[in-house]
Amino acid sequence: MKKYGTLISLVVTFLIGSLLYYLTFPALNVTNMEFWIFAVVVYLIFGVLNTILNLKISLDDFVRNLQYKRKGKKVRSKLFLVIPVVAFIIILVNFILSPLFGAKSYYNRILVDSSNDFTEEVMEADFNKMPLLDRDSSEKIGDRTMGQMSDLVSQFDVSSQYTQINYNNEIIRVTPLEYNGIVKWFTNRKKGVTGYITVNSTSGEAKLVKLKKGMKYVSSGCFNDNLYRKLQFAYPTKNFESVNFEIDNEGNPYYVASVVKYVGVGLRREVSGVVILNPINGKSKYYDVKDVPSWVDHVYEADLILEQINDWGKYKNGFINSLIGQRDVVQTTRGYNYLAQNDDIYLYTGITSVLADESNIGFILTNMRTKETKFYDVAGAEEYSAMESAKGQVQQMNYTSTFPLLINLNNKPTYLISLKDNAGLVKMYAFVDVVDYQKVVVTDSSKGIKKAAEAYLLEVSDELETNKTSLEKEIIVKNITTAMIDGNTYYYFIDNEYKKYRVSIKVNRNKLPFLRDGDKLLVKYDKEQEVINITDIED
Repeated sequence: MKKYGTLISLVVTFLIGSLLYYLTFPALNVTNMEFWIFAVVVYLIFGVLNTILNLKISLDDFVRNLQYKRKGKKVRSKLFLVIPVVAFIIILVNFILSPLFGAKSYYNRILVDSSNDFTEEVMEADFNKMPLLDRDSSEKIGDRTMGQMSDLVSQFDVSSQYTQINYNNEIIRVTPLEYNGIVKWFTNRKKGVTGYITVNSTSGEAKLVKLKKGMKYVSSGCFNDNLYRKLQFAYPTKNFESVNFEIDNEGNPYYVASVVKYVGVGLRREVSGVVILNPINGKSKYYDVKDVPSWVDHVYEADLILEQINDWGKYKNGFINSLIGQRDVVQTTRGYNYLAQNDDIYLYTGITSVLADESNIGFILTNMRTKETKFYDVAGAEEYSAMESAKGQVQQMNYTSTFPLLINLNNKPTYLISLKDNAGLVKMYAFVDVVDYQKVVVTDSSKGIKKAAEAYLLEVSDELETNKTSLEKEIIVKNITTAMIDGNTYYYFIDNEYKKYRVSIKVNRNKLPFLRDGDKLLVKYDKEQEVINITDIED
């Protein structure tokens, strides 16, 4: 046994290592930390076997004591010497490549264009293409759609991916079906996963798209049918980051797997390209970042973009400044959302000071396909402050706020927020002025998003007219009537000179409800017109 101990150890280690590789399939790349973990485990297996076989000791003795006597001499196992050496080298290399010595490299991970004008570059809001539903609402709609398919619901589950894409000028979320456990994989693997679900992010319309040929390679597939194993075995040296489910312009399903490169071991990750895999036939192709097809929307993951933006905001003036002084140090806010523009999907997030106060100094838009990033210098309310302001308008309802969408409404940056009940249904829309989050209008969602926008613009225009009021006069009220417009009360009346007036209840809540024919009012307004809009009433 001793004579062939090393050979036997190598053979057994190869067999066990092959099994471990098949089960864990790490990237065979020295910049990937998972590779080193795998390599150390395999080496440990070999070292234990080799020591046991060559020294003719029991495994229990080996575990209890790694030091033995042989022919009067101490034989000390050198098994564990490799582990600290490898760990030391990795730590040393990563320390040298850390922000302490290379802050500029971290700052330059993403190129941010700061010479931009919001009203010129961000298109006016198109409510026919506005992603009003967030992921949670989309999931509920998708699950409900799947529940109506009695022939499929017992065999398949709905994946939680719900990738937001721009599909033929419609903003949708798309997600594949998955096998409902290993037994259902075994009974359905020949025909594969037979469809995917789309949810229109504007209208909420959901569809189950059935495929002529099923998808063989999905994340719930087992053994060689597993999507991630299929990708890694096809490209064993590539570091795969995220894998998104998307469809092309003809509705064909694909998985888009981002390939990243690291500096050192696991540092400064950057997307170098994508592998696009056809889950029906298993064919795949690698594309460099610059060559990715235009129908692909997600090459970069949101967490990678946020990480790089935070490095850009943190290390502009060096590592020491990021800790002490913190001059010009900024960071992203706690959340993000997606916008659709020019047939692409953009990540939106606010930029605030490192002190994390309740205001933004501007915001970022990043193209998720090209990583083109623009900073807009628009100071205003931080997103969570706007969310609280929206909830405060209907606090008795106990609604929850979705993370805001940033839109260009009437050439002004505006937050659009959906308010949802406990069941996750959108009940109201809120528009909040980015610059002044006290300007907020909440409207019942049943009226539609366009009506909600009109109500907000009407309210804002009233406030603008109030700010520029220049005329006043005393009038005698006659023929008072009221009207409810998008949840706001307006008073209409004629004076003794038969001129018509309009005024919102918000102008003077204490006086207007008690007006009577013949009352005298000192009113202020901006200009003479057919129906004069009163902007102030003296008490």
